[in-house]
Parts: sequence; structure tokens; C-alpha cells
Amino acid sequence: MMQVALVDAGGANLGSVLFALQRLGVEATVTGDARIIQEADRVILPGVSTAGMVMGRLRELDLVETLRTLEKPLLGVCVGMQLLYERSEEGDVECLGLLAGQVTKLPGDAAIRIPHMGWNTLRPLQATSLVDGIEAGDHAYFVHSYAAPVTADCVLSCEHGATFAAVAQRGRVAGAQFHPERSSVVGARLLKNFLEHGLA
Repeated sequence: MMQVALVDAGGANLGSVLFALQRLGVEATVTGDARIIQEADRVILPGVSTAGMVMGRLRELDLVETLRTLEKPLLGVCVGMQLLYERSEEGDVECLGLLAGQVTKLPGDAAIRIPHMGWNTLRPLQATSLVDGIEAGDHAYFVHSYAAPVTADCVLSCEHGATFAAVAQRGRVAGAQFHPERSSVVGARLLKNFLEHGLA
């Protein structure tokens, strides 16, 4: 049976991600234990908070190096995705450094409301097993004020005030800025792809 570890980094979406996995027939283990994370077949790092708070929680649990050196597929969700990058402008926080680039605040004005909250359109940039079956024009649900840049690792992009990475992947590491647990068919597809294929 596949072992899925859900990293308990204090994110408010922990329960909803757990339920989304249960809907796919997977009972994940919510844990802050490095050994369980290392032994899992798949690892998910959720987060709904600030980059500083979640990184602080990972340091308290002594999980920073565990995640940096993890050899299994790792999926970051929302703030969990942002922590995969080198740094976040939100509190000027050093992050995990698994993906190149810095997370910055989305630009807003009278017409562009921040935080970016609600459904938005996805634009495929690369074909990978993680986003198999997700098409141009499909929608996902976002709640965030900061976002990762569109780099060579960007798989799906989105636009709200600026173009940003909605899904990124490099090797065994990937992230989704949107909430798969709240993104209906698209979110379920992304999670199912991750569970079935890893990040091949």
C-alpha cells in the first residue's frame, strides 16, 4: 500500500488536503516525524499562513534538511509551494531552495484585488505527468497574495496583476499555487496524477 506523508507544518488547509486524498482512496499520515516523511512514497507539504510562520514550524520540527534532501516525490501546496523556492519576499524569509527564484508580492491596484482569491484560468507551458489531463482554459481555485515567478520550471501559469507560476516542477520536486483540494475536477486530477505517477 502506498504511504503518503502530509507534513504537519501548521497549515490551515491540512484537514481539507487530507479529505481530498481520502476521496481518492488514500489515507495519508499527518506527521512532523522525519523518519515517517523519509520512508513515505509521496510527501505533500501544505500551507495556509505566511512563509515565515511555516518555515519557522519546519525549523522547530527540524525538518528543513529532511525536505531538502528528500529522495521521494514532494508536492508543495499554496504556501508549501512558495517554500520550495530560494526566498520569499513575505517577511524576507530564506526558504528551502529546491527551486530557483524568489517569491514576490502580486501587484495590485483599484482593478486588481489582492489577495488573489477565487477561480482563475490555467495556461499550460509544459507537458508533464503531473498535469496530464489538465487543459488550457481549465480553472483552479486560488487564495494568495504572493507568487512564484515563471521560470524554466513553470508547468502551468496563471495571471492576476502579473503572470505567475500556478504549477512548477523540477525533478522530484513540484508545487501547486492553487488549492487542489478546492479545485474540483482539476485539483483531483493533479493529486491523482501525483499519487499514481509521482514526478516522473
